[in-house]
Amino acid sequence: MDGKTMQDTRPKKVVLAFSGGLDTSVILKWMQIKYDCEIVTFTADLGQGDEVEAARDKAISLGVKPQNVFVEDLRNELVASYAAPVFRANAAYEGYYLMGTPIARPLVAKRQIEIARAVGADSVAHGATGKGNDQLRFELAYYALAPEVRVIAPWREWDMAGRAQLVAFADAHGLSVGKDKRGAPPYSSDANLLHVSCEGKALEDPWISPEDDAWSRTVAPELAPDRPTWVEIHFERGDPVALDGVSMSPAALLSRLNEIGAANGVGRLDIVDTRYVGLKCRGLFETPGGTIWQVAHRTIESITLDRGEAHLKDELMPKYAELVYNGYWFAPEREMLQALIDKSQERVTGKVRLRLYKGNVIVEGRQSPNTLYDQDLVTFEDGGDYDQRDATGFIRINALRLRLLGRIRNALPLV
Repeated sequence: MDGKTMQDTRPKKVVLAFSGGLDTSVILKWMQIKYDCEIVTFTADLGQGDEVEAARDKAISLGVKPQNVFVEDLRNELVASYAAPVFRANAAYEGYYLMGTPIARPLVAKRQIEIARAVGADSVAHGATGKGNDQLRFELAYYALAPEVRVIAPWREWDMAGRAQLVAFADAHGLSVGKDKRGAPPYSSDANLLHVSCEGKALEDPWISPEDDAWSRTVAPELAPDRPTWVEIHFERGDPVALDGVSMSPAALLSRLNEIGAANGVGRLDIVDTRYVGLKCRGLFETPGGTIWQVAHRTIESITLDRGEAHLKDELMPKYAELVYNGYWFAPEREMLQALIDKSQERVTGKVRLRLYKGNVIVEGRQSPNTLYDQDLVTFEDGGDYDQRDATGFIRINALRLRLLGRIRNALPLV
């Protein structure tokens, strides 16, 4: 080891992405025992709920110095700097998934690195397992931002294979374990302001219908109100900035869309997607506000983007979504695509009117000062400067190659 002792190679100070749950609590204690190092915890408020402040108390109870416990509200940054760029791209992984988890991990990783530099830490750690995508999302971000950093991934280092072993470790070391962590395994869930995900238990069989308790953010569409809800969203340069005429911060606007969408049963999704490591995984996703946002954004683009712009964006979207899903947020190719996408949004300004009804998002109207929709040209009545006779030459030129090919196929002379 180049003359270094084992003591020399141990991390001195580690910044841990800490939720306060069973996994990260065990990780914290395990690192204290294995490495005898100073621990700094970072808990990001991404809109996941009440457990954020509880994580502060949990870290201190596990021996972390109060000055080493960081809890920060990143909700606005999550929406403005991570969700909004993805929605400008209309990105959905494998056609459906709006990527609530993939957009959050690079933000948490970035802040971990910033804290590590501020407190003089030499290492960072996360609680992602060795089977999923999050290990990549965290670590690709760490290395992109701090190539020299040491990464500790306990699920790939220790010999604990599952939840039962975590509970046993916690009991052996005096860590409190909630009743919901004992007995039958709970759903695996991730929540932030954009979405709630749910995996595990009976959902591991893709043929089994979800139980009602698997859904936590939205009402069932059939139980939604019998009267529709109308919303009007104002966009500027591709981003929503006002709802029903009221300007709002990014986080406040998404929060309000979540409330409206959830009450109307909007945003439920049951899919099987493909993890970067190759495994198939069935999950439930509730993204009420994001679903409304995506429909509204595509609608305002439909009258403000030229055909070439819109079609190129649609061609690039699967690649962009794959990069975000796989953890390449800080990769140059994602940034290059983002620059192209953001350029396309310069004229994407205007209003969209929607009707929400029993799980459906129905477009009712769209309006923009930059509209490319010309009613005089498209009308079926006489009007505008479109001469229908011009279409004859247009068609004949575009049909030329087809006629030539048809002559060969049919062995007919060209007329």
